[in-house]
Amino acid sequence: MENIAVVTGASSGIGAATARRLATEGFHVVAVARRADRLDELVAGIGANATAAVCDVTSDESVARLAGTVAGLGGQVTLLVNNAGGARGADPVAAGSVDDWQWMYEVNVLGTLRVTKALLPALEASGRGTIVTIGSTASFVVYEGGGGYTAAKHAQTALVGTLRLELAGKPVRVVEIDPGMVRTDEFAVNRFGGDREKADAVYAGVKDPLVADDIADIVAFAATRPHHVNIDRLVVRPIAQAAQHKVHREK
Repeated sequence: MENIAVVTGASSGIGAATARRLATEGFHVVAVARRADRLDELVAGIGANATAAVCDVTSDESVARLAGTVAGLGGQVTLLVNNAGGARGADPVAAGSVDDWQWMYEVNVLGTLRVTKALLPALEASGRGTIVTIGSTASFVVYEGGGGYTAAKHAQTALVGTLRLELAGKPVRVVEIDPGMVRTDEFAVNRFGGDREKADAVYAGVKDPLVADDIADIVAFAATRPHHVNIDRLVVRPIAQAAQHKVHREK
């Protein structure tokens, strides 16, 4: 029976790279995102080992349809990668946009909750389930202008840690991967409302920031360890980033 891996936020960046990588590891990948055109392009590139599933993780009804689509494939769901998320804005708390904060909480925290709840029965029934959640170094460090994002990522980490405790004794591993500076096509651009100049400034002078394939490689590593091995939490940064506030920039 085919092993199914569900990857949310798969239309770009880390999600797309992870979907491609897991297909090479023998999984049938269900690539999940809102943008059908991006998913169709991704799945066409992967081939027969992938299925596109349009889904908005902020919608209960949409996530329920996703669970139905996955069940209809007939394989065993052994891996869920909660990758959907993102940041909006860089305002100080005193001027924070409630709409931006609410969106970040909905996508990063409640989106993770919805998809995990929907697929957990299938993961447990497989007898060898794994849930990998893509967090961030923002899940344990705060910084100016990052109140909304760090709050959401801290909450996501609390969800993951609680889930691991609650699943003790059941055949489901719970893994958290927390990347630092990863340069992708969309993350920083989306954060700054499409302002490419501000987005580029984040990485200015940084030699070899992480890229999406680096994180996909780590997801694949964690997911393919013997099932008794649980990588609770893995923090990964580029060598140029010693800490959230310490980044070496070449002139």
